[in-house]
Amino acid sequence: MTAPAAEVRLDGAAGTVRVSGDGLPVVELVRAAGTPADAHVPVGTRRAALLTLTVDGAPAVIRPARGRLLVRRSYRVDVRAGGVRYRLVPCSYEESRFLRDGRRLGTLVSSGDGRVIDTWDTPPEPLDLAVGTALAAAFGTGAAPWWDTLGDIVGELLG
Repeated sequence: MTAPAAEVRLDGAAGTVRVSGDGLPVVELVRAAGTPADAHVPVGTRRAALLTLTVDGAPAVIRPARGRLLVRRSYRVDVRAGGVRYRLVPCSYEESRFLRDGRRLGTLVSSGDGRVIDTWDTPPEPLDLAVGTALAAAFGTGAAPWWDTLGDIVGELLG
């Protein structure tokens, strides 16, 4: 069984991400109008108060962590949609693990250009695929480990 194809529309300047596709729920993430965009985040912000997430028209809760320099986990994004808890958390330079209720579903890769490469441990449910794809497109995936980031900081200070 192959997973349905997801269509991703990312407009970083407007602060919108929309994922849809045949058999998939529509997932939309919108940054508050008139708020400045953070160039390091594809959707333009990691501030939950400035984001609205809907899944098939129903509101969902999104809580992106702040994205601190030294800890990969600080780039995680948590969502609660339809009674399900999701988490997208970096696990390498390019990849992020995607979990549902604490169980790994697969890995996602997105450099912030709206394209998402997914590798699923088992075929995903349509909701899993749509939410995971939206989060990866909106926030990008992966992060440097703390020792690499620390090395960059020290190098800048000494350079």
